[in-house]
Amino acid sequence: MAKKKTDAPQHNPVVNETSLAFFEKYINNPSPTGFEWKGQELWLEYLKPYIDTHYVDNYGTAVGIINPKADYKVVIEAHADEISWFVNYITNDGLIYVIRNGGSDHQIAPSKRVNIHTDNGVVKAVFGWPAIHTRLAGDKEEAPTLKNIFLDCGCTSKEEVEKLGIHVGCVITYEDEFMILNDRYYVGRALDNRAGGFMIAEVARLLKENNVTLPFGLYIVNAVQEEIGLRGAEMIAHKIKPNVAIVTDVTHDTQTPMINKITQGDLACGKGPVVSYAPAVQNNLNKLLIESAQKAGIPFQRQASSRSTGTDTDAFAYSNDGVPSALISLPLRYMHTTVEMIHKEDVDNVIRMIYEALLNIKAGQDFRYIK
Repeated sequence: MAKKKTDAPQHNPVVNETSLAFFEKYINNPSPTGFEWKGQELWLEYLKPYIDTHYVDNYGTAVGIINPKADYKVVIEAHADEISWFVNYITNDGLIYVIRNGGSDHQIAPSKRVNIHTDNGVVKAVFGWPAIHTRLAGDKEEAPTLKNIFLDCGCTSKEEVEKLGIHVGCVITYEDEFMILNDRYYVGRALDNRAGGFMIAEVARLLKENNVTLPFGLYIVNAVQEEIGLRGAEMIAHKIKPNVAIVTDVTHDTQTPMINKITQGDLACGKGPVVSYAPAVQNNLNKLLIESAQKAGIPFQRQASSRSTGTDTDAFAYSNDGVPSALISLPLRYMHTTVEMIHKEDVDNVIRMIYEALLNIKAGQDFRYIK
């Protein structure tokens, strides 16, 4: 007689009503690359009850610190910025052409509503696109590109646009906002990677609520400018000079159409955090993460990277004299769109995995392979 399969471990929610309200507010607030400070203010306001002190660097990276006098320093890190656009050219007819600020996807732009951020406040606009009736049947249709997507803010001249406060260099964000889909997924723009900032703040909350005394200094870092080359992490790594860094970011759920599992791996929302294998990932630290998850009954997945993780992990790992660094990723669908999706249980489990790992790190721990 076949043995009856045991039920999967019961999921223990971490996110509560108060933290979810913050998460929604935090996601809805625009924080484009290079212009992150309003989001950082919200994040610090939420984080302050759970930390001892904090500071913000010249470019806006925010750092909350627990046990700041400790010599041994552990970083948990995410990035705060979202992809966006810049006003690049205003035509005499009052239309606006754009360039990317980060990895914005030109193919999703047509018919999207946007906010143009000016010194006078937000100006509403839309990405216009020719009607289907005007695109001749049988011809090869012109696809959206950076050369043909444009914004229409309801003006008919360049002078009228400029009177609204719009100028070359104004930053543009989508207006799409947070929602919960089927009581299972969080959906919104900029979950890459303000979800990470939310999760590391929740780790701080758990430490405080559970009266945990850490034997090291914990630096909770929400870095800027990741989307244009890990720049905020590069700067703050040299300021903190950490002994250990645990980074969290998003990775691709590969279960939807048009994604090749042979090249992208087999990862799914709802199946747990993703641990990475890459040259920048320090294997002894990675082993500590995995063992911490296994001991706590936290499901997880694995991912391999060829040369780099493409995340702030690389910036921390190769800073100073080399910092033992590891990456915990959150599976996400539809990256760099306005409908990014993450599973509620994965969010809880990333928080739990970081929390459990911190409980297993010792002050002065030496992660070197050869001692």
